[in-house]
Amino acid sequence: MKEEDVKTCQIQEWYPKFKSVSIKTQIHELPEPFVQYLLDDSGPFLLPQSISGEDALPQRIHNPEKEDDFQVSEGSDDESEQPPPPPCFPELELVIKKSIEDLGGSVFPKLNWSAPKDSAWISTTGTLKCTSFSEIALLLRSSETLIHDLCHAFDSCVDKTSSRPSTFFLALRKWYPSLHPEMEFRCFVRNHLLIGISQREVTGFYPVLLEKKDDLEISICEFFTENVQERFESENYTFDVYVTNDGRVKLIDFNPWGAFTLPLLFTWEELETGFGENGETVHFKIIETRCGVRPGLKTAVPYDYLDTSLGSGWDQFLRNADEELRRQAKSPEAGA
Repeated sequence: MKEEDVKTCQIQEWYPKFKSVSIKTQIHELPEPFVQYLLDDSGPFLLPQSISGEDALPQRIHNPEKEDDFQVSEGSDDESEQPPPPPCFPELELVIKKSIEDLGGSVFPKLNWSAPKDSAWISTTGTLKCTSFSEIALLLRSSETLIHDLCHAFDSCVDKTSSRPSTFFLALRKWYPSLHPEMEFRCFVRNHLLIGISQREVTGFYPVLLEKKDDLEISICEFFTENVQERFESENYTFDVYVTNDGRVKLIDFNPWGAFTLPLLFTWEELETGFGENGETVHFKIIETRCGVRPGLKTAVPYDYLDTSLGSGWDQFLRNADEELRRQAKSPEAGA
């Protein structure tokens, strides 16, 4: 993989060309002081001070472990012991506020490549939904995933000349509350040919996918041929799509081939060597039984190392769970 392949997958690079088949997005260049604010972990966790004063979030996230470092003894005149003032980014806050309004009042953020999915737990909704500058800053500042974008974006490139791009961008994407996670798919393109499609959310079993699999494959393949194949520059890459209730396909994202991109229900070895030699077959993988469910991709143990095969601990756990559900359904209390 080369730097150019990674750069091509930045949202500010591909979105203008594909905006008609993607979700509504507004993109802003981030000032370098804000980038450094996201990287700074030397002091207390401070949120930017809002110039409008409308945000409900406190300016500071309480951190007891560091609290003692910023206590001022009674009678002390040493102002150096006072906590630093909250950072402030008035121009950035104003343009973000305007974008949130233009996009319907709710957005989810991402940087050049990644969204802060690992910090969704810290929001009041448990999602990436944001309605203010402070909520966006909280998600970005709390995310370990974004450290890759900020510090290690080109580490897997054979022609690496730097670790990060010279400029970072914040993409604010319209929040759609009714999206179904089972309708998002990752598509794998090698030598300009679509060779694989994987269910994107691999932590759940969705029977509806068994019913719709053939129709979904036709829709996604047609979308690729008509909208992506001749327009995206890289030879090898992945892209994510969402299929709406009425069968329309929406482009969500592009990602580099290999490296930090998850292959989901595939392995990179089979994608590299086993598929698409003649460009005739697209391999479409979904989770077809409860036993095929993968553990969360953000767990401490890589999901590839967890055995879900027949007879494994995970297999037995899932079987026991199914048996318990059937037992409860047959009990007299279930019909009450």
